Amino acid sequence: MDAAYENTLLNIPYASQDFPSGDILANGVLQTGWDDLLWAALTVGRPNTVHVFAHGDASYHEALFRLSLVRMALEQEPSSGSLLRTAAFRFLDPTEKGAVSYFLGLAICKLFASTLLHTDWLLHIDVFRDQLGLAYLGRSRPDLVGQDDNDAWHAFECKGRSSVPSPADERKAKRQAQRVVCVDSIDCSLHVGALSFFRQDVLEFHWRDPDPEDAEKLEPIEVSLPRDAWRHYYAPAMALASASPEDTRAVTDVRVEVHDAVRKLLQAEDWAAARSQARELGPALAREGFKADGFRVVAGESWRRRREPRRVDL
Repeated sequence: MDAAYENTLLNIPYASQDFPSGDILANGVLQTGWDDLLWAALTVGRPNTVHVFAHGDASYHEALFRLSLVRMALEQEPSSGSLLRTAAFRFLDPTEKGAVSYFLGLAICKLFASTLLHTDWLLHIDVFRDQLGLAYLGRSRPDLVGQDDNDAWHAFECKGRSSVPSPADERKAKRQAQRVVCVDSIDCSLHVGALSFFRQDVLEFHWRDPDPEDAEKLEPIEVSLPRDAWRHYYAPAMALASASPEDTRAVTDVRVEVHDAVRKLLQAEDWAAARSQARELGPALAREGFKADGFRVVAGESWRRRREPRRVDL
């Protein structure tokens, strides 16, 4: 490999505002890698095509879709390890750019929640839409709820922006995060407004926990985990782990592995039992190189290369 690409770390500058003392690092640079970022993108627990298409290869295509969004939008600056917005992302139309930014906001929030808040288990609020109804959820609601390794639940509103967010964006994110008050009768401990954005094409992250001074009173949301909630979390990554390794690497340059004890339960589509097994294994998973959910995601060398815009001869 070219010496310019030997830096395997990704560096994401971040700012944390008003978290409870001891809960979070103040400000700094998160040092991570493509393995962790792609794991976050695959396991953010978001109903998408998986929710709409219940059969066939939907989960596999959902996984490819998520990886493709990250590949299209982000690239690594070789010397600094910064994550840069690609030329392809810059030249999307506004609607497309908004959709990609939204997904990146979810994935980057999960990455930070896992790394700094020990909150690996995140589900999109749309997992609960059959229980609550879309009209009740409305637009002014958070995106994610997550459980940390001490069983505390947190709510996250995740916004993605193509430029530096305004103070109004930050206040709105915080207000939306406040609306979920409990999961399975457990009060949410944190209500985090999170923003992923680009400053001169470099990805940065900002999150805030406490109430803004002008917080609006919103109708609270209390949710209970549906029986198949963790299907949305596990299905895309499991689909890649079950596919032909040669085919998956050829398409994505990503390898996805799952711990044997968790795999058996996922193959039986016993999603809740798989999660319970992973939590029971605990630190043993980390010692074997797996994440807390039982997955190991390994990004190939191509993810660390700068990608020049493709020229099309007309």
